[in-house]
Amino acid sequence: MNTNKELNYRLYIQTEKEFKRTEIRSEFARYDDIKNGDVNKVRENLTEIKAHYYEGKGMLSDSLLRNNQYHFAIGVGIIARVCIDGGMNHNVAYTLSDIYIRRGDKCREPQELIELTETMMLDFAKRMSEIRKENSVSLHIRRTVDYIYENLHRPLTLKMAAEHEHLDPSYLSKLFAKEMGIPIKAYILKAKVATAQNILTFSDFSISDIAYSLGFSTQSAFAAAFRRITGLTPMQYRNRYSEEYSLRLKDV
Repeated sequence: MNTNKELNYRLYIQTEKEFKRTEIRSEFARYDDIKNGDVNKVRENLTEIKAHYYEGKGMLSDSLLRNNQYHFAIGVGIIARVCIDGGMNHNVAYTLSDIYIRRGDKCREPQELIELTETMMLDFAKRMSEIRKENSVSLHIRRTVDYIYENLHRPLTLKMAAEHEHLDPSYLSKLFAKEMGIPIKAYILKAKVATAQNILTFSDFSISDIAYSLGFSTQSAFAAAFRRITGLTPMQYRNRYSEEYSLRLKDV
């Protein structure tokens, strides 16, 4: 299909309306702030972004809601790839991207997408900030952390992680605790519980399904571990935070 006629027409209209797109350098400078984990700078950028959200953006749909959803999906995709370039595990980056795009798809008001953009950008920036800190640890530990997050669905053990790195379990245990400041067993449990917190807040999966999907042998074992770390049972956590999230969306 030849697009020259429509392209020329739209370029003419943009000229008549004195429409100017955001310069790619300034746009990617903001992405670099996220890539560098500069959370404070990202917060500063967001003040301007939210105040001038529609300036420099093309209209991708006659529906304002759908227009914002398209721009949001594009932005998330770019940010995920920029963060991968900055050292984020590609499975983590793409899965996080999928999560936010699905949340954006559920938005029903244009303003919700603007608020979700803030949440998404800060989330990626904070994760990149943590990655910057973790880059001071050894290659063995970085790979072990990746291995843990890629295998949260399994009943992970120190022995499994050590075999993956071809290390003696005792050596890996001491190295992990020294460089991460937490025993590997406790780190695995915290990672599983943190993942469960997101699932409980943003999905309607049953607690038993969540427990087994995260490698717990029983629902009661999951509930005990969850309560030990959060101070709440999984159901109490879901009732409190899923309701708060729903109220935030309604207030947008």
